[in-house]
Amino acid sequence: MTPPPSPRARTEADVRIDLAAAYRLAALAGWDDTIYTHLSAAVPGETGVYLINEFGLGFDEVCASGLVKVDLHGRVVDGTGRRVNPSGFAIHGAIHAGRPDVECVIHLHAPWGAALAMLPGGLQPTTQWAMRLHGRLGRHAYEGLALGPDEQQRLVARLGTLDGLILENHGTLTVGRSVAEAHMLMHILERAAQAQLRAMSAGGGHVIAASAELAELTCRQWIGDGTEWDGDAEWPALLRRVDRLSPGFRD
Repeated sequence: MTPPPSPRARTEADVRIDLAAAYRLAALAGWDDTIYTHLSAAVPGETGVYLINEFGLGFDEVCASGLVKVDLHGRVVDGTGRRVNPSGFAIHGAIHAGRPDVECVIHLHAPWGAALAMLPGGLQPTTQWAMRLHGRLGRHAYEGLALGPDEQQRLVARLGTLDGLILENHGTLTVGRSVAEAHMLMHILERAAQAQLRAMSAGGGHVIAASAELAELTCRQWIGDGTEWDGDAEWPALLRRVDRLSPGFRD
């Protein structure tokens, strides 16, 4: 029996707990890059205000109360004076501004996603994971460390209404209507990249890929009628995992 969809009414406390859990899950999965890369989430009822980690903390140290409120430019607006990485928020701020429909933006330098970002062919429909993202990932060419206004516009345009981006020579990015959805899409992307790259290594670069028609069908089947989002069914179990393996994130 399909579980009921998650309730969509969200409070700031809900988002803080989910975002802190997503940071801890990323650490547990080995997706972190010391103190770099970010997960951000919109604050319910506060237009143009977002939550992000305090700069200098590892993902395994992030907790709900320690998340910092920033504006679209990465400026701290909660009066705490805590440090954030405004250059790190350049990608997040641009996407939150261009995609007000998403709650969460995740940008990582996770191992398999970063390796996938080096391949000109990108993600191929070689697994069910990959087929969930068939036609749902854009690409953005690497332009260096700086992310100015012109590049921000190009990045947002390439994302469009998709679920994420492969950032060439850089990493990966997913967006979600909830923190849970953004996390699950990143989980699916990282698993798909890992499976594809391992198969390519074992098979001398040759892999069996599904046809575009079959990949499109699988993606439609996975998404369904849209009433249940990625993460709705999985998130309660993932929260229990964080409670067991990385307690304190709710504080």
